[in-house]
Amino acid sequence: MLSLRDGAARAIRADDLDLKTRLAQDVASRWHSRRLSLRSPLDTLAPERPGRPARPELVPPTQVKRRSLHSTHGRISLLHALAHIELNAVDLALDIVARFAAAPMPQSFFDGWMQVAFEEAKHFNMIRKRLHALGADYGDMPAHDGLWQAAHDTRNDLTARLAIVPLILEARGLDVTPTLRAKMREAGDEESAAVLDVIYEDEKKHVAIGAKWFRFLCAREGKDAAETFRLLVRANFRGAPKPPFNDLARAAAGLTPTFYRALSSQSMS
Repeated sequence: MLSLRDGAARAIRADDLDLKTRLAQDVASRWHSRRLSLRSPLDTLAPERPGRPARPELVPPTQVKRRSLHSTHGRISLLHALAHIELNAVDLALDIVARFAAAPMPQSFFDGWMQVAFEEAKHFNMIRKRLHALGADYGDMPAHDGLWQAAHDTRNDLTARLAIVPLILEARGLDVTPTLRAKMREAGDEESAAVLDVIYEDEKKHVAIGAKWFRFLCAREGKDAAETFRLLVRANFRGAPKPPFNDLARAAAGLTPTFYRALSSQSMS
């Protein structure tokens, strides 16, 4: 690989998921050990859509069924949905690096997002291993195609990308994961709950990285971070953040209620 940007773009383009996650982690390791430059004139560039295998079938979100976690099939269905989210999260982290590698940002910005890419690849592989243990695999069920839309809609605006991906989509994980984890334990599935333990702790860091750099950009432009966040969400996100919110975990990551409460109350009125 020629550079960080080149390696990240190659990983996004990979349609073999073992190769994609291996590339994501290899690029991250090389970057963190300073064996790669940031970019090169000959780089592969980020694609409009990430590479994907033939399965799963991608359908509208309304066609993805929800099932009880008290059955093995229901837990497989949930794990499959989470695997799909984590796979998209790998590509979203790589895309923020590949697409904005020429932006005037400190090196530590790229350090943070390659840490996120490495950990999202770890999450996907952990969930896939758990699916295998339950006699299933990623691709066995339909999945929805709404997550990548966030990348497409914010491809020309780094501040908007940070508002939508880590501070809306990833922050949602902080809200829902504790409940899902508890339900897995209630159903006696300690192995799946342990996977969610790891994901939850890592996602706190990912939201914090997003909040740090969102606030950095707002401060550099002399803008109020919470007000800017609300404006960008209204312009770039379909819908609004949905309660209940894990206010403590969000605030610990730097995402205080002044950011999202007003958006939620407007959507409910």
